Amino acid sequence: VAGLFPEDKALAARGIEGYWGIAMPARDGDTIGLLVVMDTVPLKLLPEQESTLEMFAGRAGAELERLRLEDRLRESNLMLERRVQERTAQLSEAIEELEAFSYSVSHDMRAPLRHIGGYAQLLTEEPGLALSQDGRAFVDRIQRSVTRLEQLISDLLELSRVGRADLEKQPLNLGILAEEVAEELEHSQPGRKVAWRIADNLPAEGDPRLLRVLLVNLIGNAWKYSSKNGAPCIEVGIEDGAFFVRDNGAGFDMKYAGRLFKPFQRLHKPSDFEGTGVGLATVARIVGRHGGRIWAEASPGQGATFRFTLSASTERG
Repeated sequence: VAGLFPEDKALAARGIEGYWGIAMPARDGDTIGLLVVMDTVPLKLLPEQESTLEMFAGRAGAELERLRLEDRLRESNLMLERRVQERTAQLSEAIEELEAFSYSVSHDMRAPLRHIGGYAQLLTEEPGLALSQDGRAFVDRIQRSVTRLEQLISDLLELSRVGRADLEKQPLNLGILAEEVAEELEHSQPGRKVAWRIADNLPAEGDPRLLRVLLVNLIGNAWKYSSKNGAPCIEVGIEDGAFFVRDNGAGFDMKYAGRLFKPFQRLHKPSDFEGTGVGLATVARIVGRHGGRIWAEASPGQGATFRFTLSASTERG
């Protein structure tokens, strides 16, 4: 060794006289490292010793390659995570800007609509105008359109608010909230009879205001879509760790269930049931903000059941 490497002070200082080395191969044929055996006396390895060292070099090379690939994978994952975080931040910013724009536009449209509705009302009340029957029909159509637009704006503002409002979670009883919503619906149509089956004790944890909005939409839909049933029944309870609102109304075809919780998606004709198509999107957003999920089961003419959880732990029971 001293003759081969006369200027290597480290070898000379250690008195190295024997040297044996073999390349550690990677799977692609490249050399990933070098296995070296040195001694203070000249080395003459037996064939079985060389074979053992060659086998060790092969395994060491494979392990080094695995570690190198793990490092590359870790770096790739970190880079991908950074990109995902950047894209998520950009998407969140875009959504916030869109919601702010939607809120602003919806809010600013209210005053002009009130003016249109007010002027239309004046047309019907002004004695000197003497509107014809067709004229009154046109004015009535204007007023109904204004009412629908006002409801749509109100629903859009609600959808925007539930996405932006701070969550103030606290223990509560969904059964009590459901009873309050049921009473309000009965007062809105005193002559209508509905069989209510609302569980007394439905303990939950969530934002009371948002969960009330959720129940207003779900129970309101059950009230609306069961209106053509001669013996309507609406249930609110809990099964298998999930809360539910069930009715025996119009129901729907499950092949369209994927559209239920998207804004402006309706499964019934406006002539059959009024609505803006925003309520269930609002419900889904409230459930999502509570860390839960929502789904539905239905059959045409057999009613519908909407089930939801408010957290993963609630669903597991």
